[in-house]
Amino acid sequence: METVPLQRTQAQVVVNSFIRSVYNWMAVGLALTGIVAFYVGHSETMTRIIFGNRILFYALIIGELVLVFTLSARISKLNASTATGMFLLYSLLNGVTLSFIFLVYTSSSIVSTFFICSITFVASSIYGMVTNKDLTSMGNFMAMGLFGIIIATVVNIFLKSSGMSMIISYVGVIVFVGLTAYDTQKLKAMAVSLPAGMDAGAVRKGAIMGALTLYLDFINLFLMLLRILGDRD
Repeated sequence: METVPLQRTQAQVVVNSFIRSVYNWMAVGLALTGIVAFYVGHSETMTRIIFGNRILFYALIIGELVLVFTLSARISKLNASTATGMFLLYSLLNGVTLSFIFLVYTSSSIVSTFFICSITFVASSIYGMVTNKDLTSMGNFMAMGLFGIIIATVVNIFLKSSGMSMIISYVGVIVFVGLTAYDTQKLKAMAVSLPAGMDAGAVRKGAIMGALTLYLDFINLFLMLLRILGDRD
């Protein structure tokens, strides 16, 4: 009679452990990005090296994209240590390239926007975790919105319209709030479906991919909010 409740309890422990691992790795990635961005942004030598050389800057961007696409496409073929190292390396490189915000915006507005972003992200993630509503259709719609944002951003590189940039930012906030809720729900479903006795390395890789997904949602939401709320130097 006690077998079923015990099994449910054990399953819930596995789910909680996986979710906790996802958020822990996400926090590590964000902390690494923030520390590196702060250091580079406040180092005259580093900013001169990175932003004074377009080839180096674009090489860093390409390196980030390669890491993300490799993790996403080949996660099943990578071992857990390699996947973890690639995620941390991506977080580091992203910190280097994102250091520009300290050259453009005031420190106080960066800090205040970070806290606003954190509250918004947590609220969206909690909603995705507790809601019983299937968010798949909303997630697909937000994914289409993301493609629209990418296209509009590329077009605006040539138009250089501040009005369009602001519209993109507002739409981006909506899109990444929705994606955060949707991705959280997907992670919860993944955690629930984990088979008993699954290899620890496979679980780690799943947690790393989940952390990368939420990390990207957070970073993009932060940048969109910073464009709206940030005070320029």
